[in-house]
Amino acid sequence: MSDYRGPRNRKKARRARRRRTDNRRYRIEFYDPNGTDHGGMPTYGWQMAPEGLATKRQLLALELCPGGQPIAAQVLWMRYGKPAVAHLYRIDHAKPKRVPSLAQLHAIEKALQARRICPLCKEDAGYTIPTSLGCCVDCHREHTEHEDTYGYREGEAA
Repeated sequence: MSDYRGPRNRKKARRARRRRTDNRRYRIEFYDPNGTDHGGMPTYGWQMAPEGLATKRQLLALELCPGGQPIAAQVLWMRYGKPAVAHLYRIDHAKPKRVPSLAQLHAIEKALQARRICPLCKEDAGYTIPTSLGCCVDCHREHTEHEDTYGYREGEAA
């Protein structure tokens, strides 16, 4: 074995990745609780929103929904170099999430079952049939098995 340390045999030195000292999501210019700079809408930066306000996802986690109330405030932060926004709603004005009836649950189950049945072989595929194929994977494979490499089926003229 050679001791030559040329460009191909040299071990690459690992350089430590430099970390940003300032987190760019936290912007002080986004903190505007009076809304003077953001059209009257109270605006907060990332993780600066006061207690009692929540996003739609946070309300859903509490099994609540906004219930038609107006947006109370917004959160602004930087995502991929551009400002992103999340609307905040008051938790005390939120309403309980609607619970579907038994008939609605049965209708959803029936619709999902219909999406699993292949239109060609009329069998339950056990998964939702891809709309790009239009049939189950096995039927699609049988259908395309007879095509040659140029895209023509056996017996077709070019």
